[in-house]
Amino acid sequence: MADIILGIESSCDDTSAAVIRDGFLLSNVIASQDVHKAFGGVVPELASRAHELNIVPVVSEALSRAGVSRDELTAIAFTRGPGLLGSLLVGTSFAKAMGVALDIPLVMVNHLQGHVLAGFVKQPDKENRHPSFPYLCLLVSGGNSQIVKVNSPLDFEILGQTIDDAVGEAFDKCSKMMGLGYPGGPVIDRLAKQGDPLRFKFTKPHIPGLDYSFSGVKTSLLYFVRDEMAKDPDFMEKNKEDICASFQKTLVDILMDKLVKAAKETGIKEITIGGGVSANSGLRARVEEEGRKRGWNTYLPEFKFTTDNAAMIAIAGYYHYLAGERCPLDVAPVSRIADF
Repeated sequence: MADIILGIESSCDDTSAAVIRDGFLLSNVIASQDVHKAFGGVVPELASRAHELNIVPVVSEALSRAGVSRDELTAIAFTRGPGLLGSLLVGTSFAKAMGVALDIPLVMVNHLQGHVLAGFVKQPDKENRHPSFPYLCLLVSGGNSQIVKVNSPLDFEILGQTIDDAVGEAFDKCSKMMGLGYPGGPVIDRLAKQGDPLRFKFTKPHIPGLDYSFSGVKTSLLYFVRDEMAKDPDFMEKNKEDICASFQKTLVDILMDKLVKAAKETGIKEITIGGGVSANSGLRARVEEEGRKRGWNTYLPEFKFTTDNAAMIAIAGYYHYLAGERCPLDVAPVSRIADF
């Protein structure tokens, strides 16, 4: 009998539901929230209210597209955390209610684990390449920057992580300061394609081991733009493409230096990336370039699996379900990974 898993993701500002059958994706529906653009960042209260409006139609649409009835579901996987607590409460509460109504088990998923396993989502009529274990995953998003050694679907080791800002935060904060809009990653990436990445130099941190730091390069950019605009108020407008290209190259260099070091230290040549920043064209190009140079087997996620989505929650939940894990009804969502 097939295992059919409904995945629910509501950790930030995207409401998503997906259905997988024995690891194969049947549907993946995402409702985004445009209301936050006016504020230059996600407003938690507005996000949770939007989730309340979106959760029922999104789940209904996911089941409809999958051609699956509620009674056919084997289990429900949901994001427990980390994320915005109000947003997580909506997804968690809905999953509990639906699980009780259908008398089927619940499986809780670590949002970051979902990103790491996104490449294992199988799609009909596709090659469905994925890394062999163990592999290294460079996990980069708005809230997290980590190098993770993945020994199996349920066995992870964090080899290094940011000690301050995540790389996604650096993109967003600097984009907002420069008046380029939100979210910052896609805007800076688009402008960077038209600029000279070697024109400007920004400070790179010297952090021992495999940990990251991005606050210094962010501050370096902010002071540089401020000082130049004091001399020429039009400096930003005249040079935004080159500034974005140089800034993006600096961030990618920082990420890749540590990933190369991790690969050397572990001897692992199976390499993948995950999280929202894994959609960045500069990072994707560098991973492939380093892979060719160093004999890595590289795996880049499809763009639709880089952002927050329920397909990755469903596949992670599928592995937890196969391992016999079940979630009690009294479980509460958590905002921080340390509390998971």
